[in-house]
Amino acid sequence: MHEYSLVLALLEQVESHLHDRPRALVRRVTVQVGELSGVVPELLRTAFEVAGQGTCCAAADLVLDEVPARWLCRGCEREFAGGEVLTCEVCGAPARLVAGEELTLMRIELEVQDDV
Repeated sequence: MHEYSLVLALLEQVESHLHDRPRALVRRVTVQVGELSGVVPELLRTAFEVAGQGTCCAAADLVLDEVPARWLCRGCEREFAGGEVLTCEVCGAPARLVAGEELTLMRIELEVQDDV
């Protein structure tokens, strides 16, 4: 399950953003997951719950923004429908993938504790 190693890297990235905010609590982590990224969303969620225990993300919700695959014609910019042959019927040019491979940390929502 490579999702576990991806989550470990994600947790490191979140922790690096907390360096200047040692009293902040992570409440929500939002990640874009492309349809063709090779990541199984449910496995990513499970890995986040397991690996997040005892970390800054222990109480955080993981929000996955799933991104469908999208292709455009290289010649005329026509968008291809899912399951369509990836050669343009209009101009004959091949398609290029423009969305759906991403795995991106988009947002970290924090609760900042007041100094007392």
